[in-house]
Amino acid sequence: MTAGSSPRETIPARLEALAAQARASIASANAKFAQIRAERLDTVADDEHDPEGPTLAYEWSLALAQRRDAEQTLEEVDAARARLADGTFGRCIDCGRPIARARLEAYPTSARCIDCQERFERAS
Repeated sequence: MTAGSSPRETIPARLEALAAQARASIASANAKFAQIRAERLDTVADDEHDPEGPTLAYEWSLALAQRRDAEQTLEEVDAARARLADGTFGRCIDCGRPIARARLEAYPTSARCIDCQERFERAS
């Protein structure tokens, strides 16, 4: 954020940037899936016995994790946008207290204050 700007002035732009990065990551993962499918069709590809590189199953798992992370980011961005629209952005969804500005600057999709987030993670 720039000096003198409020979180509400920069958060929508930050959320859009996060969403754009997530969409690009999903596209990258989908391209990797297509590449792996093509490699699986190659009858001479014996990746399970290739000591020089990762297996296609491993590559698939990495791409799947990449896509899941990006999809989760898009869900978090959508939720943050909804909180902006309904006026609850910047308030903890658990205790209702304000979320620290530094936390929102670092994680603009934050829905919980630090204390509630720590409790949430311990309970998970």
